Amino acid sequence: MWGLRRGYPHPSETLRRCRGSPSSTMAHQSFLGSPEARASCLDLWKEKNDRLVRQAKVAQDSGVSLRRHKLAQDTLEGLRELLHILHGLPAAVPVLPLELTVTCNFIILKVSLAQGFTEDQAQDIQRGLERVLETQEQLGPRPEQGIRKLWESVLRASSLLPELLCALHHLAGLQAALWLSIDHLEDLALLLQTLNGNQNGASKDLLLLLKTWNPPAEESDAPLTLQNARGLRDILLTAFAYRQGLQELISGSLPRALSSLHEAASGLCPRPLLVQVYTALGSCLRKMGNPQRALLYLIAALKGGSAWGLPLLEASRLYRQLGDTAAELESLELLVEALSATHSSEVPQLLIEVELLLPRPDPASPLYCGTQSQAKHLLASRCLQMGRAEDAAEHYLDLLALLLDGSDPRFGPPTSPPGPCMPEVFLEAAAALIQAGRAQDALTVCEELLTRTSSLLPKMLQPWEDARKGTKELPFCPLWVSAVYLLQGRAWVQLRAPKEAISEFSRCLELLFRAIPEDKEQGAASNCEQGCRSDMALQQLRAAALISRGLEWAANGQDTKALQDFLLSVQMCPGNRDASFHLLQTLRRLDRKDEAAAFCWRLQAQTQLPQKEAIWSLPLYLEIYLSWIHSPDCETFLEEFQTSLQEPHDL
Repeated sequence: MWGLRRGYPHPSETLRRCRGSPSSTMAHQSFLGSPEARASCLDLWKEKNDRLVRQAKVAQDSGVSLRRHKLAQDTLEGLRELLHILHGLPAAVPVLPLELTVTCNFIILKVSLAQGFTEDQAQDIQRGLERVLETQEQLGPRPEQGIRKLWESVLRASSLLPELLCALHHLAGLQAALWLSIDHLEDLALLLQTLNGNQNGASKDLLLLLKTWNPPAEESDAPLTLQNARGLRDILLTAFAYRQGLQELISGSLPRALSSLHEAASGLCPRPLLVQVYTALGSCLRKMGNPQRALLYLIAALKGGSAWGLPLLEASRLYRQLGDTAAELESLELLVEALSATHSSEVPQLLIEVELLLPRPDPASPLYCGTQSQAKHLLASRCLQMGRAEDAAEHYLDLLALLLDGSDPRFGPPTSPPGPCMPEVFLEAAAALIQAGRAQDALTVCEELLTRTSSLLPKMLQPWEDARKGTKELPFCPLWVSAVYLLQGRAWVQLRAPKEAISEFSRCLELLFRAIPEDKEQGAASNCEQGCRSDMALQQLRAAALISRGLEWAANGQDTKALQDFLLSVQMCPGNRDASFHLLQTLRRLDRKDEAAAFCWRLQAQTQLPQKEAIWSLPLYLEIYLSWIHSPDCETFLEEFQTSLQEPHDL
């Protein structure tokens, strides 16, 4: 039982005002023994409850936020005081319908103002159940048996107390909302089975149980409620249908996801949530191969509210799947604008709403929109991948400005964690600038990244040395610095400065040879399930640096030095076709026909072996770089060279 709180009247004071009783003991006796006294006090308490509920509704309709907040807080304190008075009395069946209704109103308002459930609400619900058992002179289950056993005892007792049934269903609705919000779905299913009267052998399908649950209608003279049991049931039904649909969408159970999401859309769905549901339906239909219906839902989502980010992101995926590059990029540009605009959020109702029962947005979810910087990165990277180098360069520069001025400190890609981090964004920006022919700007970006990472490099060298002796994941800092040197070398190539280019490629290789543990080379390919692994990226970086330096040696007429680099690149990365191409070209220029033929035979034997499917990916900046050193004539040359081996006199 709650203790007395400073500033609140003692229960006997309230009874004294009702009957003028001289003492609290006599007041209790008078209350319990006199129907007139009981009716008088109940009327006063019911009137206060109803007045407070009306006050909460006035607060909800108030347009001034400060006045709304004050009215809501005053209402909450009034309900707290009334509940304190009722708890100060012995539990009695005639009073419990009012007491449980006040408890429910108090919980609803408190959850609404806090925008979520806390342990306090669980204790308030438990206290209400214990009060019901007190009327039956039951001690109830031990505390360690938990709230579920307490509900079983109370609902068994309620068969003898039909006057409490409506209030208990109301309280059960709040318990169900609490359990759904914290993902206690098994407890929720058992509670609904008991409420539906079919506990033994009943279905555990929560959606079906919620549809079957039919809370009794309130009497016309019942105390007013902020949100009745049937309203809570409708909220629970929509929230669970959406949660389940989203989980099924992520797991790939698309037909079931479609059914659950349709159920959510047909329920009590506020506009912001309806936008999410329509977007999820669009995503589901896109994955099911029905792009036209998907587009209709995305259009409906865009018309349904001012939060356009999520449907625009999904629209970009849809257009990408259809191969409509222009529409995809336009959607991403609109997404960036939508996320940069400030929208006035709707004032939450002083009720338990669907959104309060949903989990927090997960960055790994396909329905996570992200921030303006994340959208800008997606737009820039897509432009870079599709060969729109000038647009990509501008978008990357805008993104770096956005990130460096601190206006959007959070960064990570919207849908594919772990994704690129800040250093990789710099590297992608440098690659885009080189691709756009802006080598000097690329050098500036690289210098900025070096300034930010050079102080970290000495601290990172020891973990690299430790990795030589074990199987620890390789840290990425030396990879980023090596990539900077590689891109700077390419920028100098574009600026026609071979000496500086060779110097940068050599710095890159020096760091890479210090960094890569030799004993990890054999096992690198088996550990690529996690996507872009540092050891695989480093292997490709090393090959790219050797080929790039070899090309510069060859361009300056130093074929012997070029041959050494191409031989090393083939040894370091045996499956690299570009390294093989440049090696054969150099051997032929040096008139070393026998060595070229022997190498070509080995290469042909390797290609006839069963190839494992590559399940790793490389960072975008490295993919772009590798495309620069790839000769379009590579495959044709290798095929012609292998064919010429059948005629040795042609060599």
